[in-house]
Amino acid sequence: MELRDLPSVDELSRGSGDPLAVVAARSVLARAREEIQAGAEPGDLRARLRAELDAARTPTLRRVLNATGVVVHTNLGRAPLPAAAVERAVEVGRGYSNLEYDLAEGTRGSRQDHVAAILRRLTGAEAAIVVNNNAAAMLLALAALAEEREVLVSRGELIEIGDGFRIPDVLTRSGARLVEVGTTNRTRASDYDRACTASTALLLRVHQSNFRVVGFAERPTLKELAAVARARSLPVLDDLGSGAFVDVGDEPTARASLADGADLVCFSGDKLLGGPQAGVVVGRADLVERLRRHPLQRALRIDKLGLAALEGTLLLYLEPERALREVPVLRMLHDDPAAVHARADRLAGLVDGQVEETVGRVGGGALPLAELPSFACAVEEALAAPLRTHEPPVVGIVRDGRLLLDCRTLADGEVDEVAAAVRACR
Repeated sequence: MELRDLPSVDELSRGSGDPLAVVAARSVLARAREEIQAGAEPGDLRARLRAELDAARTPTLRRVLNATGVVVHTNLGRAPLPAAAVERAVEVGRGYSNLEYDLAEGTRGSRQDHVAAILRRLTGAEAAIVVNNNAAAMLLALAALAEEREVLVSRGELIEIGDGFRIPDVLTRSGARLVEVGTTNRTRASDYDRACTASTALLLRVHQSNFRVVGFAERPTLKELAAVARARSLPVLDDLGSGAFVDVGDEPTARASLADGADLVCFSGDKLLGGPQAGVVVGRADLVERLRRHPLQRALRIDKLGLAALEGTLLLYLEPERALREVPVLRMLHDDPAAVHARADRLAGLVDGQVEETVGRVGGGALPLAELPSFACAVEEALAAPLRTHEPPVVGIVRDGRLLLDCRTLADGEVDEVAAAVRACR
């Protein structure tokens, strides 16, 4: 075929009766011209038009079967929601809700009221506020408490996490002035004390979520930092990053942080907490109120579906044993290796694969040194690409010439789905 043989946009789209046909025809023809100029044949243009129209109506955000062994996988949506959280989001989203309406008084209410009480109960805080993610929580706290003033932070805590997010950049955008104390590997409480001036607004502690400094290293405890802050009549903001309500390795909990003297603690809702994307701030009532009244709070607030899912997740934590059973992240982190091995063995039997012992990871910037004993079903490496485009997609790990389907991050009910996908892609 030559360029002059291509139909016009009108000719190609005529008769389809689809309102998207003209735009789709332009796209098909543009690619066909490129292929002809490259010496290739464009093939059946009408079939390509139908495929283009089908693709235009197919959602691109899709459920994925995570066979990577990384529990809180940032690229795969972080924490899968508990069933209770999904049910709450569906219930609230399918109609109207009392998002900002006080049903008892018949007056305007606050969306924060739906989770503030349970957050106080779970953390022991005086007050709580929720925004759309933890970066927003830190931005709001710094803007409300330290705009045009100094914030002291250890050089060893000036971290960068995923997608180039850097703590110094957030400080700058908030209007606060960064003052670095100590060194990369050694910072003492006395470093903070010496750096305090009349312009100091707060002391910031940032959890080293995605790395650890080992060897010749020193870092003040939160209690030591809080003692410096109290002597100077300054608040301490403790950014936990991942956040947790139950024991998860050496990740600190919000309750423990407040008990050790932090005035405000911020953390994510969609990492170790196992809920939706959210940023939670808990702590002193007077400081939380300053955050609530700041103009940025409205721009950063959580939406109704996220709030509903967060409430559904938090309610599970009122019974810790229930949370361990029903919050997927917690269930995967605490899963018995024998149960993981059984899933891998079953999958291997269904697809004629081989069981391989491997190591899972927590992910999401949490517990970077933790290794989760795990087992995978190993199949041929050539299946990696077709499985990613299957419905539902299956994402595993390519290692040593084989594709490993790690069963720590696969639920019992997903093993059959993965097996069916492998058989279809062979």
